[in-house]
Amino acid sequence: MEHLFYQIALTKIPKVGPVTARTLVSYCGSPQEVFLSSTKSLLKIPGIGGQLTQQIKSEEPLRAAEKELLHLEKQNIAALFYLDEHYPSRLKHYPDSPLIVYHKGSSNLNASRIVAIVGTRKPTVQGTTFCEEFLEQIAPYEPLIISGLAYGIDICAHRKALELKLPTVGVLAHGLAHLYPPTHRSVAQRMLENGGIITEYGFETNAEKEHFPLRNRIIAGMCDALLVVETARYGGSIITANFANEYNKDVFAVPGRVKDPFSAGCNELIKNNQAHLLESAEDLVRMLRWDLGAFRYGVQQQLFTELSVEEKNIVNLLRHDEEKDIDALTYLSQKSNSEMATLLLELEFKGVIRALPGKRYVLV
Repeated sequence: MEHLFYQIALTKIPKVGPVTARTLVSYCGSPQEVFLSSTKSLLKIPGIGGQLTQQIKSEEPLRAAEKELLHLEKQNIAALFYLDEHYPSRLKHYPDSPLIVYHKGSSNLNASRIVAIVGTRKPTVQGTTFCEEFLEQIAPYEPLIISGLAYGIDICAHRKALELKLPTVGVLAHGLAHLYPPTHRSVAQRMLENGGIITEYGFETNAEKEHFPLRNRIIAGMCDALLVVETARYGGSIITANFANEYNKDVFAVPGRVKDPFSAGCNELIKNNQAHLLESAEDLVRMLRWDLGAFRYGVQQQLFTELSVEEKNIVNLLRHDEEKDIDALTYLSQKSNSEMATLLLELEFKGVIRALPGKRYVLV
């Protein structure tokens, strides 16, 4: 509990974001040592000036952390620090990922398959129908479905996932004391039983306009693939797609009529090669190679196996550690999830690597 206290306190220092906080932990050794370090030691850290040092040495972050801990205990909320085992592994490799994620519910945030679904808040009947049909088609693969609990496509995805008994997680732009929009409270309550809600914001933090774009980076970072169902050229869904592309995620968009404003954003993503055109769940399954995921072939490693340059890069990454998960390999090699899945499968076929539980890989 003491470790958690200082981890939370680190997030309560004014004007200290994820990047600066990681720098402090890196130089000091732990969140606790950040607060125990002398003023002289803190001033030696690059980018940490006198004003920030004063804020670190004040009592306010510690008092705020104490208050936050009381809320966590009373509301049965888990606080996952970025170095914790249960922190979303797909998210933790990015420098701007949250220092702490607050999670309420029963979901495994490191499920083997995660699909994010976003879209307009005012969808057409065709848009909601497509979203529901997509989830019906993808249900046999049992993915975790994540979205933002907003009006429109978001809530459609959550409700249908619950109907299909698929785990579903809502990423919020405020603390867990609130729920925006409040009309979705009953859905959020049901999600706690098979999924949950998460946020990077402290318990009593209100929903602010600037929080929503930041929330979208979590949706993008946590998934294997992002699906955009109906969106205009500007808005939250496009921001999420941009984050997903920056994170080398597989982005899919549902095409629409040329002059349909509800499809303008999707069409533009496809036209600019920022999203794969998706007509059904089969397109996503094929791209991510989920259809081949169940088939593993025991192939003896051949002497002098010919490897491509990309395959050799993966082998070199695995030589530095005994094992790595697919998310670390994807981040380090700057490949999309589907590209990495294809390369790993080829290396398995050649008998060069072996898959372990939890999407981890080792050299044979």
